[in-house]
Amino acid sequence: MMPGTSPQRLTVITGPSGVGKGTLVKELLLKHQEIWLSISATTRLPRAGEIDGKDYFFYNLDVFKELVSNQGFLEWAEFAGNLYGTPFAPMREQMEQGKKVLLEIELKGARQIRNTYPEAFQIFLAPPSFEELESRIRGRATDDEEAIQKRLLRAKDELQASNEFNAVVINDSFKDALIQIEGLMGLRD
Repeated sequence: MMPGTSPQRLTVITGPSGVGKGTLVKELLLKHQEIWLSISATTRLPRAGEIDGKDYFFYNLDVFKELVSNQGFLEWAEFAGNLYGTPFAPMREQMEQGKKVLLEIELKGARQIRNTYPEAFQIFLAPPSFEELESRIRGRATDDEEAIQKRLLRAKDELQASNEFNAVVINDSFKDALIQIEGLMGLRD
Protein backbone atom coordinates (compact mmCIF):
# COMPACT_ATOMS: atom_id res chain seq x y z
CA MET A 1 0.00 0.00 0.00
CA MET A 2 1.18 3.52 -0.75
CA PRO A 3 1.97 5.75 2.24
CA GLY A 4 -0.90 7.96 3.30
CA THR A 5 -3.65 5.83 1.77
CA SER A 6 -6.18 3.47 3.19
CA PRO A 7 -7.69 0.35 1.65
CA GLN A 8 -10.68 0.68 -0.65
CA ARG A 9 -10.47 4.42 -0.97
CA LEU A 10 -9.81 3.78 -4.65
CA THR A 11 -12.76 2.33 -6.52
CA VAL A 12 -12.36 1.15 -10.09
CA ILE A 13 -15.39 0.85 -12.38
CA THR A 14 -15.07 -1.20 -15.53
CA GLY A 15 -17.55 -2.54 -18.05
CA PRO A 16 -18.23 -2.77 -21.74
CA SER A 17 -19.03 0.19 -23.96
CA GLY A 18 -22.72 1.06 -23.78
CA VAL A 19 -23.31 -0.34 -20.28
CA GLY A 20 -23.79 3.11 -18.70
CA LYS A 21 -20.52 3.70 -16.85
CA GLY A 22 -20.23 7.35 -17.82
CA THR A 23 -23.81 8.19 -16.87
CA LEU A 24 -23.50 6.49 -13.47
CA VAL A 25 -20.16 8.16 -12.76
CA LYS A 26 -21.59 11.61 -13.60
CA GLU A 27 -24.48 11.03 -11.17
CA LEU A 28 -22.13 9.80 -8.44
CA LEU A 29 -20.04 12.96 -8.81
CA LEU A 30 -23.12 15.18 -8.68
CA LYS A 31 -24.45 13.51 -5.53
CA HIS A 32 -21.20 13.00 -3.62
CA GLN A 33 -18.72 15.85 -3.33
CA GLU A 34 -16.33 13.55 -1.43
CA ILE A 35 -15.56 11.66 -4.67
CA TRP A 36 -12.68 12.69 -6.89
CA LEU A 37 -12.71 11.27 -10.41
CA SER A 38 -9.19 10.25 -11.35
CA ILE A 39 -7.71 12.23 -14.22
CA SER A 40 -5.61 10.48 -16.84
CA ALA A 41 -2.30 11.71 -18.15
CA THR A 42 -1.50 11.77 -21.85
CA THR A 43 1.29 12.69 -24.22
CA ARG A 44 -1.12 14.00 -26.86
CA LEU A 45 -1.60 17.72 -27.28
CA PRO A 46 -4.63 19.37 -25.66
CA ARG A 47 -7.69 19.78 -27.85
CA ALA A 48 -9.55 23.07 -28.03
CA GLY A 49 -11.07 23.86 -24.63
CA GLU A 50 -9.24 21.11 -22.72
CA ILE A 51 -7.63 22.22 -19.46
CA ASP A 52 -4.50 20.68 -17.95
CA GLY A 53 -5.35 19.09 -14.61
CA LYS A 54 -9.08 19.04 -15.34
CA ASP A 55 -9.54 17.08 -18.56
CA TYR A 56 -6.11 15.41 -18.59
CA PHE A 57 -2.64 15.94 -17.26
CA PHE A 58 -0.72 16.81 -20.41
CA TYR A 59 2.84 15.49 -20.12
CA ASN A 60 5.59 15.58 -22.69
CA LEU A 61 7.03 12.22 -23.76
CA ASP A 62 10.14 12.52 -21.55
CA VAL A 63 8.12 13.24 -18.39
CA PHE A 64 5.71 10.41 -19.17
CA LYS A 65 8.54 7.91 -19.77
CA GLU A 66 10.27 9.00 -16.57
CA LEU A 67 7.07 8.33 -14.60
CA VAL A 68 6.78 4.91 -16.25
CA SER A 69 10.36 4.00 -15.31
CA ASN A 70 9.78 5.23 -11.72
CA GLN A 71 6.48 3.31 -11.41
CA GLY A 72 4.54 6.58 -11.21
CA PHE A 73 1.42 5.15 -12.88
CA LEU A 74 -1.30 2.82 -11.64
CA GLU A 75 -1.63 1.72 -15.25
CA TRP A 76 -0.66 2.99 -18.66
CA ALA A 77 -0.96 2.06 -22.33
CA GLU A 78 -0.33 3.34 -25.83
CA PHE A 79 -3.33 4.26 -27.93
CA ALA A 80 -3.33 5.81 -31.41
CA GLY A 81 0.32 6.79 -31.14
CA ASN A 82 -0.01 8.54 -27.78
CA LEU A 83 0.59 7.34 -24.22
CA TYR A 84 -2.15 7.43 -21.60
CA GLY A 85 -1.94 6.54 -17.93
CA THR A 86 -3.31 7.03 -14.43
CA PRO A 87 -0.72 8.83 -12.30
CA PHE A 88 -0.25 7.85 -8.64
CA ALA A 89 0.62 11.31 -7.27
CA PRO A 90 -2.71 13.14 -7.83
CA MET A 91 -4.62 10.10 -6.54
CA ARG A 92 -2.46 9.97 -3.40
CA GLU A 93 -2.94 13.71 -2.85
CA GLN A 94 -6.73 13.40 -3.05
CA MET A 95 -6.77 10.42 -0.68
CA GLU A 96 -4.67 12.32 1.83
CA GLN A 97 -7.34 15.04 1.73
CA GLY A 98 -9.99 12.44 2.63
CA LYS A 99 -11.49 12.05 -0.84
CA LYS A 100 -12.72 8.78 -2.24
CA VAL A 101 -11.05 8.29 -5.60
CA LEU A 102 -13.04 6.83 -8.47
CA LEU A 103 -11.47 5.55 -11.66
CA GLU A 104 -13.52 4.65 -14.75
CA ILE A 105 -11.33 2.48 -16.93
CA GLU A 106 -11.27 -0.32 -19.47
CA LEU A 107 -10.52 -3.96 -18.69
CA LYS A 108 -6.82 -3.97 -19.57
CA GLY A 109 -6.18 -1.02 -17.24
CA ALA A 110 -8.19 -2.63 -14.43
CA ARG A 111 -6.04 -5.72 -14.72
CA GLN A 112 -2.85 -3.64 -14.47
CA ILE A 113 -4.20 -1.91 -11.36
CA ARG A 114 -4.64 -5.29 -9.66
CA ASN A 115 -0.85 -5.58 -9.81
CA THR A 116 0.10 -1.99 -8.96
CA TYR A 117 -2.59 -1.28 -6.34
CA PRO A 118 -4.24 -4.55 -5.28
CA GLU A 119 -6.19 -2.91 -2.45
CA ALA A 120 -8.36 -1.05 -4.99
CA PHE A 121 -11.97 -2.17 -4.94
CA GLN A 122 -12.98 -3.16 -8.46
CA ILE A 123 -16.58 -3.07 -9.70
CA PHE A 124 -17.66 -4.58 -13.01
CA LEU A 125 -20.76 -2.92 -14.48
CA ALA A 126 -22.70 -5.42 -16.59
CA PRO A 127 -25.78 -5.16 -18.79
CA PRO A 128 -28.88 -7.22 -17.96
CA SER A 129 -28.22 -9.19 -21.17
CA PHE A 130 -26.00 -9.09 -24.21
CA GLU A 131 -29.04 -8.29 -26.35
CA GLU A 132 -29.82 -5.25 -24.19
CA LEU A 133 -26.22 -4.07 -24.52
CA GLU A 134 -26.42 -4.38 -28.30
CA SER A 135 -29.67 -2.42 -28.27
CA ARG A 136 -28.07 0.37 -26.23
CA ILE A 137 -25.02 0.57 -28.50
CA ARG A 138 -27.19 0.68 -31.61
CA GLY A 139 -29.52 3.19 -29.96
CA ARG A 140 -26.71 5.71 -29.63
CA ALA A 141 -26.64 6.00 -33.44
CA THR A 142 -23.03 7.22 -33.26
CA ASP A 143 -21.22 4.31 -34.91
CA ASP A 144 -21.32 2.61 -38.28
CA GLU A 145 -21.99 -1.14 -38.47
CA GLU A 146 -18.29 -2.04 -38.50
CA ALA A 147 -17.64 -0.07 -35.31
CA ILE A 148 -20.73 -1.60 -33.66
CA GLN A 149 -19.51 -5.11 -34.47
CA LYS A 150 -16.07 -4.30 -33.00
CA ARG A 151 -17.69 -2.97 -29.81
CA LEU A 152 -19.87 -6.06 -29.50
CA LEU A 153 -16.96 -8.44 -30.05
CA ARG A 154 -14.92 -6.62 -27.42
CA ALA A 155 -17.93 -6.62 -25.07
CA LYS A 156 -18.16 -10.42 -25.25
CA ASP A 157 -14.55 -10.70 -24.07
CA GLU A 158 -15.08 -8.11 -21.34
CA LEU A 159 -18.23 -9.81 -20.03
CA GLN A 160 -16.33 -13.08 -19.66
CA ALA A 161 -13.91 -11.28 -17.31
CA SER A 162 -16.60 -10.11 -14.88
CA ASN A 163 -15.70 -12.83 -12.36
CA GLU A 164 -12.26 -11.22 -11.91
CA PHE A 165 -13.83 -8.29 -10.04
CA ASN A 166 -14.68 -7.72 -6.37
CA ALA A 167 -18.31 -7.00 -7.28
CA VAL A 168 -20.59 -7.14 -10.31
CA VAL A 169 -23.41 -4.61 -10.62
CA ILE A 170 -26.03 -5.25 -13.28
CA ASN A 171 -27.26 -2.00 -14.80
CA ASP A 172 -30.84 -3.04 -15.46
CA SER A 173 -32.25 -0.08 -13.53
CA PHE A 174 -30.18 3.10 -13.33
CA LYS A 175 -31.49 3.90 -9.84
CA ASP A 176 -30.79 0.41 -8.49
CA ALA A 177 -27.31 0.30 -10.03
CA LEU A 178 -26.50 3.70 -8.53
CA ILE A 179 -27.67 2.58 -5.07
CA GLN A 180 -25.57 -0.59 -5.30
CA ILE A 181 -22.44 1.34 -6.33
CA GLU A 182 -23.00 3.89 -3.55
CA GLY A 183 -23.23 1.01 -1.07
CA LEU A 184 -20.07 -0.64 -2.40
CA MET A 185 -18.22 2.68 -2.10
CA GLY A 186 -19.42 3.23 1.47
CA LEU A 187 -21.54 6.23 0.49
CA ARG A 188 -24.82 4.96 1.96
CA ASP A 189 -25.79 4.60 5.61
